[in-house]
Amino acid sequence: MSMSRPIAIPQPQANAATLFLAKVFNWMAVGLGLTGLTAYLVAQSPAALAIIFGNRLVFYGLIAAEIGLVIAIASRVQRLPRQAASLLFATYAILNGLTLASVFLLYTGVSVASTFFVSGGMFAGAAVYGFVTRKDLTSFGAFLRMGLFGLILASLVNLFLGNPMMSWVISGIGVLVFTGLAAYDVQKLYQLGASSILGDERTVHGAAIQGALQLYLDFVNLFLMLLHFLGDRR
Repeated sequence: MSMSRPIAIPQPQANAATLFLAKVFNWMAVGLGLTGLTAYLVAQSPAALAIIFGNRLVFYGLIAAEIGLVIAIASRVQRLPRQAASLLFATYAILNGLTLASVFLLYTGVSVASTFFVSGGMFAGAAVYGFVTRKDLTSFGAFLRMGLFGLILASLVNLFLGNPMMSWVISGIGVLVFTGLAAYDVQKLYQLGASSILGDERTVHGAAIQGALQLYLDFVNLFLMLLHFLGDRR
């Protein structure tokens, strides 16, 4: 059943939802900025590259730390003080930048920049759709989550197979999945911001950090999938 969000939500709640989304997008932008700056600086430092990518223990340790931070943000951040929640998210963004420095090693700087802007345009279009649409995207989101699970499984299998064609297919499906998730997550966050379940300011801040992480991951994964098609390898 479709749901008319702009009509069904009273104006005061709609205003609160818009303010909440603004917080989410602000923190998402902070995260992307930290990740991009970190990745660029690491790519310019041969010593840093040698430490991160010349030692598998360090690289996989960073990956493990990122996974741990994602779990912590998803499960505990609303119970943390505002400063701790913000620091947790910033730390994750920086760690992700350390590992994503490999992008600058594999692809030319021009193609990375152009793909970033293409990703930004696609993400913005999906986000606007999720904000203004009168359709309830809940069932669509469940379908996308299943698609995401399938992508993860296929990617793990292809780590062993190393099939280039399968890699192209995974990237193509990934572009569709993460574009759709951007629209779904924006609508879900809008509805969350309009609800009365967030409570005090600390809870609101934690929820904004969680939402920023969701949209951050949607964007970064969309960027990486598109880079497979648009990036010029060195």
